[in-house]
Amino acid sequence: MDVLSVVLIAFGTLELLNVLTLYLAPGSRRGNALGVFRAYERSKRDPEVHALVSYLIDWVAGTKLIFIVLLIGIIITGSPATKVFSAIALIFSILTFYSRLYPAITAMDAAGQIVPRGYSRTLALMIASFVVVFAVAVVVYLVGYAAS
Repeated sequence: MDVLSVVLIAFGTLELLNVLTLYLAPGSRRGNALGVFRAYERSKRDPEVHALVSYLIDWVAGTKLIFIVLLIGIIITGSPATKVFSAIALIFSILTFYSRLYPAITAMDAAGQIVPRGYSRTLALMIASFVVVFAVAVVVYLVGYAAS
């Protein structure tokens, strides 16, 4: 199995765990669940707000599920070029975190709305590590491809 397939499987597995957490334990502090946000618990006091929050959680989980299924199709049937471009597309899509979500979560963290404090930095490093892993996998794959 090639390095890109291994990385895509690992990423898809992590995302599947995130989907399960969002569907089954949205208040958890693991994965992409919302337990780190103080406002999540407060939203439960207002049924209308909590209904919206729950809807958005399910929407995010469903969107992640779409990407997971697409990744499975790419891993099983994708050509080498498709896998390379898929990894590059994932790099760019993951990097969008830094344009909108990172400034928002950093502001919430600074305002004490995130538990534990400093979680925004942890999340930023984790997301950067995904980008690095995908980039390294693409380079390793292309170097191996060129050498063969």
